Amino acid sequence: MYTGILPIIPAGGRLPAFESEVQVTALGGGHGLAASLSALRLLTGNLTAVVTVADDGGSSGRLREELGVLPPGDLRMALAALCDDTDWGRTWRDVMQHRFTSRNGTAGSLDNHALGNLLIVTLWELLGDTVAGLRWAGALLGARGEVLPMASVPLTIEGRVVATVDAAHPQGQVVRGQARLAKAGGLDNVRLLPENAPACAEAVQAIHDADWVVLGPGSWYTSVLPHLLLPEMREALCTTKARRLLTMNLDVNDLEATGLDAAGHLRVISRYAPEFGVDVVLADPSSIADMAGFTESAAMLGAEVVFGKVGSSAGTSVHDPLRLAAAYRDIFGDNWNLKAKG
Repeated sequence: MYTGILPIIPAGGRLPAFESEVQVTALGGGHGLAASLSALRLLTGNLTAVVTVADDGGSSGRLREELGVLPPGDLRMALAALCDDTDWGRTWRDVMQHRFTSRNGTAGSLDNHALGNLLIVTLWELLGDTVAGLRWAGALLGARGEVLPMASVPLTIEGRVVATVDAAHPQGQVVRGQARLAKAGGLDNVRLLPENAPACAEAVQAIHDADWVVLGPGSWYTSVLPHLLLPEMREALCTTKARRLLTMNLDVNDLEATGLDAAGHLRVISRYAPEFGVDVVLADPSSIADMAGFTESAAMLGAEVVFGKVGSSAGTSVHDPLRLAAAYRDIFGDNWNLKAKG
């Protein structure tokens, strides 16, 4: 098995940013992390994505259950978001994202599997090294950064329903598994199992090496909060010298955040990780109903609030990569200059 030097990818075009490139580590999972990466890749090539590994639904859940591997789906999405902006990169991105569909009436074993999930697991089995496998997958895409799992073992997330949305999830029920938890309603007592699972050592180092750590956007309890529930990851996030930026969701009313407004999202962070401080909270004003209450909750985290229009012009709850990149650039630029002078 060839395990030599990875292909060298030439530098791609970016927005005008800094004389010295800022080093950023972005944490999250799923579509939220893909949104922040799609923006951050326009600013810097010194970019590392740290991805949740608690998914237990769909193709990822089946591979995790059958082969005992990390769920690859969110890792695949992060790699796709960082693909090289060329025909080569976009083609391999589409190949990685392709899902098989069995013929009607056929219960095929490949049905709904993403090819990228199968490719990543193949690399893991051949190389016997999770991080090395992701680096090779990234090289295939010409990825503009590195993708790492948050933990070395698959994680399970559970929580108690406190705000019910349907009869299947009554108040007080303890729900286990990310796929079920995301649809269960308002949550409390959220935790990861195993509680003291080892964090990915390279991910911890990336947090310490960063100039900025970016957390969110994403599903608050199942993509953002897990990074603060894993002890070694929380310690790294609390002790890093990097500045910390929390990106708010555009839609603060998804099922798992039932009963929470935007300020409530910030109070969740304070409640689960009271020692965790934030330098800047970035929010689109259209998603904040109570500006004063939101700013007060941000202050509890030690953060200043930066309001910026970062949503898509189509009016959907999707971050626009260029608008989000511009907001990040302004935040990093202001603080980067202060840091350079300091």
